[in-house]
Amino acid sequence: MVAAVTGAMLVVAAAPGQGQDADTVRSTAGSGPKEAAVTLLVGRAVDEGARAAAGRCAVHTFRPGLCGGWREQRVQATSRGTGSVLRMRALGDASRAARADALPTDADAPLEIALADRGRLTDVTVTDGHGRHLAGELGAGSGYWLNTEPLRAGETYTVQVGAQDAAGTPVGVTMAFSTAPPADGGRLTAEFGPRPGTYGAGEIVTADLSRPVPADDPMARARVEQALQVTSEPHVEGAWHWVDDSTLHYRPRTYWPARTVVRVSSGLDGVEVGDLGYGAPSEPLEFTVGDRIEALTDSATHEMTVRRNGRVIRTIPVTTGKAGFRTRAGIKVVLGKEPKVRMRGDTVGIRRGTTEFYDLPVLYATRVTWSGEYIHAAPWSVEAQGEENVSHGCTGMSTENAAWFFDTVREGDIVEVVNSGGAKMAPFDNGFGDWNLDWPAWLEGSALAASDGARPQSSPLSPSRLHPTT
Repeated sequence: MVAAVTGAMLVVAAAPGQGQDADTVRSTAGSGPKEAAVTLLVGRAVDEGARAAAGRCAVHTFRPGLCGGWREQRVQATSRGTGSVLRMRALGDASRAARADALPTDADAPLEIALADRGRLTDVTVTDGHGRHLAGELGAGSGYWLNTEPLRAGETYTVQVGAQDAAGTPVGVTMAFSTAPPADGGRLTAEFGPRPGTYGAGEIVTADLSRPVPADDPMARARVEQALQVTSEPHVEGAWHWVDDSTLHYRPRTYWPARTVVRVSSGLDGVEVGDLGYGAPSEPLEFTVGDRIEALTDSATHEMTVRRNGRVIRTIPVTTGKAGFRTRAGIKVVLGKEPKVRMRGDTVGIRRGTTEFYDLPVLYATRVTWSGEYIHAAPWSVEAQGEENVSHGCTGMSTENAAWFFDTVREGDIVEVVNSGGAKMAPFDNGFGDWNLDWPAWLEGSALAASDGARPQSSPLSPSRLHPTT
């Protein structure tokens, strides 16, 4: 017979002709020799609506009064891998037992599997209906197992337990249970960027949340960050950084390798996120990284050096910002390209009628900040290019070179300016200046990063099958 939990009830599918009674011990050995068996205690809370106000249930105890919906089930695991319900009882208010039996498991409560007999747990695997493993760990002496990751709301879980009796004989049982669905409305989702396509080696992954997650709720932030998955081929080290309460950026420790495939997905569906309720499904994202294009502009030598995959492919005379309009220093990322754009001085605070005001049609404009810094054709300053800095903050070059640069780069390619005397490019408020934070500073913005700057914790969505050693 196979044991399964439906909602909050553990039900046994018995052999034909047998009845079922959850209060009666069943023999699984028939008329033959006694079969090896171990009794398991399965402890969890059922959803009673007001449980959240009662606080989190205590675990490892199976004592009454700790949580109104906390329930103990005694399940027999046998050497045939099948089992039966020996007893089910509510711990807490006995008057609510019948009503609680019909309720599904509370996703915000712990799940505990313990031994009632002498022996040891050897293998506990908990998998949801999508094949995702629930993280957990064995306690001292392999006597109990406890989940270390929250259950998901609205999911059906399969629990496979392996154990040994006092004589070392292997026994096991398979169970299943469902969790209560999340409350309707207001569920947390993430919208990922960029759009699918091919990008440069400096491209930043963004996640815009449908609801803010405040910094004063670090547990909620950690759960969100753990659920937002970024994988790549080849694998690289990377981390999320909280830009604000509703926005996260993800980048590798160093630039993406050329021809990397990046996949972004959300595991928030059904995850409880503190006072925000539960997560909902989000659209996944996949994009690729092209050749690694890096354009380094040295304002002191008035020269841009462009490399593809580390090899110099062009050196371009340029002019950058003059005194009072110095070009921002640091690393920027190409945001987009416009074949023709009208540039006016009043958009950057230069008043009409002054000697600095300009109103020009500009060709081959490659944008690197949202406020209007471009790399573009500047035929009016060709004589200064390679000699002096005369622009209002943009990087100017000949029309021929600007057309070549425009055709060579793509969104996400890397543009760095040194020796300009300008302010450093801000990390987040004017484009993608994320690369101007060193790795320790980047990890400070991760809810999962260790205090010593170590790599963030691995996601609990990874498989967590337990095989304790003897």
